[in-house]
Amino acid sequence: MHGPRAKNYHRNRVANSFSEEIGAMLEGELSDPRIFPSVVTEVVLAPGGKSARVFVAVHGGEEEEASTLAALTQARGFIRAQIRDRMGVRHIPELSFAIDRSEKMTSRMTELLDRNRKRDQKRADAMADVAAEAKT
Repeated sequence: MHGPRAKNYHRNRVANSFSEEIGAMLEGELSDPRIFPSVVTEVVLAPGGKSARVFVAVHGGEEEEASTLAALTQARGFIRAQIRDRMGVRHIPELSFAIDRSEKMTSRMTELLDRNRKRDQKRADAMADVAAEAKT
């Protein structure tokens, strides 16, 4: 009898395989000029395996992201057929694509935190200067 751990393991293996195959397609097999350099960051497979959400990080701005998302959405039938042929599985889930902005958000948060640290350091230095002048 298979437990929930086995099902989760299988689902994660399938999601990783999808991620690798779609990533390989993004690296050069999809010849659509609207697809900008991008990387598959995560594939989330629904519990029943009927659908999967593919998160893609696009190197570029919002225009490049929108263009890539539109092209991937249009090419999802081709992508599903390629996965079916390569992996030899009978049922391929419906694919939906989403832009992964987590890396950009993380870098923005890091930038803001660095600014706050610098500002706090300047305030501390200014307070120390005021305290030093008061002693003299």
